[in-house]
Amino acid sequence: MTDERLDERVRALASEADFYAVRFVDERTDDHQVRNDVAQPLRRVRDRGAMLTAWRGAGAGYAATPDLSATGLQAALDIATRRAEASARLSLVDHRCVARPSRSGAYESPHMATALPTPREWLARLAHECSAARIDARIVERIASVQVVESEQIFITSDGVRIEQRFRFVMPQFSVAAHADGDTQVRTLGGDYGTIAQGGVEILDHFGFDGAGERLAREALALLAAPNCPSGVRDLLLMPDQMALQIHESIGHPLELDRILGDERNFAGSSFVKPAFFGNYRYGSPLLNVTFDPALPGEAAAYAFDDDGAAADKHYLIRNGVLERALGGALSQQRAGIAGVANSRASSWNRPPIDRMANLNIEPGTSSLDEMIAGIGRGILMRTNTSWSIDDHRNKFQFGCEFGQLIEHGELTQVVRQPGYRGISASFWRSLAAVGNEATRGVYGTALCGKGEPMQIARVGHASPACVFRDVDVFGGTR
Repeated sequence: MTDERLDERVRALASEADFYAVRFVDERTDDHQVRNDVAQPLRRVRDRGAMLTAWRGAGAGYAATPDLSATGLQAALDIATRRAEASARLSLVDHRCVARPSRSGAYESPHMATALPTPREWLARLAHECSAARIDARIVERIASVQVVESEQIFITSDGVRIEQRFRFVMPQFSVAAHADGDTQVRTLGGDYGTIAQGGVEILDHFGFDGAGERLAREALALLAAPNCPSGVRDLLLMPDQMALQIHESIGHPLELDRILGDERNFAGSSFVKPAFFGNYRYGSPLLNVTFDPALPGEAAAYAFDDDGAAADKHYLIRNGVLERALGGALSQQRAGIAGVANSRASSWNRPPIDRMANLNIEPGTSSLDEMIAGIGRGILMRTNTSWSIDDHRNKFQFGCEFGQLIEHGELTQVVRQPGYRGISASFWRSLAAVGNEATRGVYGTALCGKGEPMQIARVGHASPACVFRDVDVFGGTR
């Protein structure tokens, strides 16, 4: 934080609360974009404020403020304390029984000390790839962009715990549109909303940004000439960038404990998962191993402590196909009596923490990509999400992809356009027949996961190898 007196102001706070905490957030965002070889105006935003949490008896209260003066912080704490007193008789959780943050610590994104390119240098790099995509008159739009977010967060409690975490998120995006004879096909780097990781300029290499212009342009042109994806039951090979969406929608959201308890029912929906499922429910085939891993370097939601001050460690959520643990922070764990993880997170200084998926990953298996392809007699490879639909219990789903390629007799053959597939979450994961090895794994993420009232847009990460699913209902879009 640029204001070195924040700690002094917290120590000077006075309250009748049994416990209180102050979470400061200072976040700076820079957007760079080149469209059709024309640099767009730079956009720079800074957002700064504090959330104060107070526990009084059984209740808890929150109050946020952009006023970081001693007067502003005290006023917010007074409001939070009054709200805690008022909520005590109605609270779903007795806060006297909830574990408080127990230790101080720190976290920093990889390569934070490494300087980033200047705005001019960013635009030159974007312009180079944008120009490289201009390979044919049918390429009608080319957009290259990168967003950089630097966030500093300090969490201080009345018990003397102090946690400082510094993050740098880099979000590259590239989109190429090809048009001919009334038809338009689009290829992107990471989907419509791009992808995200923590670190520095090396993230562009991680996501294959250099060289993406020409590669995506050629794939968009190939889609113009390709037939529609056939419909029917086939084996499905999902590449990591599509696996990220599959994990997000049909494992991540269903396992969020507040959804399971019904808290999101009137807005974002609930879950087909029930509290009694934990410890015995077969979520997928024995090949399915899913972890909450906040320590994977560079993944979008890597951190050392969640926003309630709980220390974050790796845990298996699903092991050998069996459901073990929920995505629930300390409050939800106390309320439900179900084991969870340190994933109580807020999207900003003016939002209270809620249960959010963070780094949610499928552990690598043993199959190479060539072995998985060779093991498919009649199937299809799909990559890069373009559309998604899932019911409010996170059960029945239908997803569309940008790029498909048929697999016949163990070999990749024809490119097909507008490939899609549908299924039911648990039966789909039970059809998992092969999990790729470490060499097939990709680390992806999104900056735009929405949930909560008021709305919170959070960053999440998903690492996954390529995976094979048997007998999936696939289909093609309209030409």
